Amino acid sequence: MAEIIPLMPSGGASAPAAPARPRRPEWLKARAPSGENYQDVHRLMREKGLNTVCEEARCPNLGECWNHRTATFLLLGDTCTRGCRYCAIGKGKPRPIDEDEPERVATSVAHLRLRFAVLTSVNRDDAPDGGAHIFARTIELIRQREPECKIEVLIPDFDGNWEALQLVLAARPDVLNHNIETAPRIFRRFRPRAGFQQSIELLARARAFDPQLTTKSGMMVGAGETNAEVIEVMDALRSADVNVMTIGQYLAPDSSYWPVDRYVTPAEFATFREEGLRRGFRHIESGPMVRSSYNAHMHVGAQQH
Repeated sequence: MAEIIPLMPSGGASAPAAPARPRRPEWLKARAPSGENYQDVHRLMREKGLNTVCEEARCPNLGECWNHRTATFLLLGDTCTRGCRYCAIGKGKPRPIDEDEPERVATSVAHLRLRFAVLTSVNRDDAPDGGAHIFARTIELIRQREPECKIEVLIPDFDGNWEALQLVLAARPDVLNHNIETAPRIFRRFRPRAGFQQSIELLARARAFDPQLTTKSGMMVGAGETNAEVIEVMDALRSADVNVMTIGQYLAPDSSYWPVDRYVTPAEFATFREEGLRRGFRHIESGPMVRSSYNAHMHVGAQQH
């Protein structure tokens, strides 16, 4: 597959002018959210004072998922302590952690009669455990109210605090998801306060804790990586025995964020899926509109096909 021109010039007295940004292709257009179920979920989130990553990260699948009465709950507030260059979630000094949030989330899961709930969060580097106890308590309360509901947690790296990771794992989620996001070559510029190998270690530790746990990770493409580097990320994830991978198109929230380098074609996404299955992933979601929680209910115990 062809190499992709790096985002940054290699040096010299004067860099060439930046190329015009590629136009968004037809296959990346999503419908505006609407419908009775969408309105019901939206109303419930506002009434309970809850946040969703669907809204905060401007997910293009919001309308589709909410009309299926599914949502990814954003724990620990709506302000992140990190400044990743791709993410639309608000950044700065967050409010104190709301210890009552797990109760409201569990109540909402019961109200929506969910059979699959996804819990994620902002980074809370201001908290000693990174907010891990909120994940654990939320899992516990959902289990009490909806015993049949499967639970996926999409966790941050907890800044390498493995005791915090252990706290979440001990609560026994059905799926442990931690997104790798991009390739090593551009990782530290894309995610300045994170580390590629630290994320791989987190996923490997999750596998060591429970060999039967479904582990999952995702990345965005079109941010400046090459197709060969996507395959290298797959190999790194498989080295940690990750079961499920999601691959979607990176879309910059606006011009102040990391720029889109290219729009990956549907044919390339199909190739990524084939390569991932060949490497032993049990399930691959690979497509322009795929996000880490898309079709999440299909990933528990997924079998290769």
